[in-house]
Order: sequence, then structure tokens, then C-alpha cells
Amino acid sequence: MVELELLEEADRICRKNHIHYNIIAGTLLGAVRHGGFIPWDDDADIAMLRSEYDRFVEACARDLDHSRFYFQDHRTTPGYRWGYGKLRRKDTLFLREHQEHMPYEQGIFLDVFPLDAVHNNYLLRCVDQFRCFCLRKALYARVGKTADRNRFKRGIYRMLDRIPEEALKRRLDRMILHAPEHSDYVRILMFPTPNRTYAYRRKWYEASRDTMFEGRVFPGIAEYDEYLRFKYGDYRVLPPEEERKVHPVSALKLP
Repeated sequence: MVELELLEEADRICRKNHIHYNIIAGTLLGAVRHGGFIPWDDDADIAMLRSEYDRFVEACARDLDHSRFYFQDHRTTPGYRWGYGKLRRKDTLFLREHQEHMPYEQGIFLDVFPLDAVHNNYLLRCVDQFRCFCLRKALYARVGKTADRNRFKRGIYRMLDRIPEEALKRRLDRMILHAPEHSDYVRILMFPTPNRTYAYRRKWYEASRDTMFEGRVFPGIAEYDEYLRFKYGDYRVLPPEEERKVHPVSALKLP
């Protein structure tokens, strides 16, 4: 119910400010396959092109119900090291394992993903992928130096964590600024992409259809079948129980 409350608040802000977005990933999969949340899921995801995301951030500062919610991203929240935003519910706690030391509030969240253009040319996209991977791991190092099970990798993360946070964030901002102007492909820069394509089709995020989710209507990707098959394969088949992923948490508090 808290996740649904977050979705409805994001939707309210987007409708008020004419911001185009879609429910994506497991949230869209849940809408299509289950009519709502995947039974074992514990968050929700929306995405929008970068220009819409920037407007969403501005709208949150102006129109968000600050009595119940707060918004975080790498530009607004010191110590926040993820390359996408989170809309969070006040008076809650969703403390991820190995992130207890992170210096910002960690309430129950909705992920808000910005989509940036990447090259049409596959080889150039591979270069983009390598740059994104390196920066993502450097940003994650503050967590990875204690969370990773591999001793050698923990050592690598400890070295990466010596890079000043602001330098990493400036690098991310430069990547955003210098994204290709005209491209058929987009991606979440600081998040893995499937199938070694290293991108998603821009058209998937430009066209929406009304999508029922827990009895409410939200905009979902119009070509949902093509998108979901790209991302999950035969998405209508339930995965084995051992592959049903959840976020490991060390503390949880509901409002």
C-alpha cells in the first residue's frame, strides 16, 4: 500500500505538470502478468526520458506533498551515490543490508529512472557500456567494500572508494551532458542493461497505453510485449522460487 501511495503521488505530479513517464520493469511485468504487484516484489519502478526527468525533479521541489514524501537523487542529496532518483515515504524505513552506514534517509521508495541517449552504432555503444560500468562500480564502492562476498573485489572497492564522491558525480553529469543528440537508443546510465544490447529502444518510452495496476490506471509502455520479451524472455512463465529476487533488508518500518 505504501508503494501504491508512492506511485499515485508520482502520477499526480506528472499529470499536473504534463510530464510523460511509464511504469517499467517489474512494475509493468506485474501489471501485465498479475494485474498489480508481483507477489514477491518490494518496490516499484517508473522511467522517463532525461528532459522529462529534469522537469520531474523541478516539479518535486515545487509540488511534492512534503508532509508525506521526499525525493532524492545525486544532485539533491549529499552522500547519495545512485545514478537515478528515489521518491520516498516519510516516517518509514527500508534499510538495505550493507547500506546502514549511508548518510541519507532511507524510507520505502519508488525508483525514478532517467533515460539518456546512447549511440546507434553498436561498437560505440559498447564503449558507452564500459564507461557506464566503471563509473557505476566506483559509485557503488562505498557499499561494495563491505557488501561484496569476494575478498579481492572488496579490496578493489576500497581503492575505488578513495575517489572523491564529487569527482564521480561530475563525471556522471558530463556523461549526461554529452549524450548523443539524435539516437534511437536510450539507457539508464547507472544501471545494468540486458541481452548485451546495452540499450533500450527509445520508441518504447515515447508511446504509452493506459495500464491497470492494482485497480488504478497508470501509463505503461504501449509495446509492452516487445519490451517485456526483450527484458525477461518468456515473461508469462513464473521464475523458479529460488530466482524470485527481493531486496535484503536489515530494518523495516511502516508508517
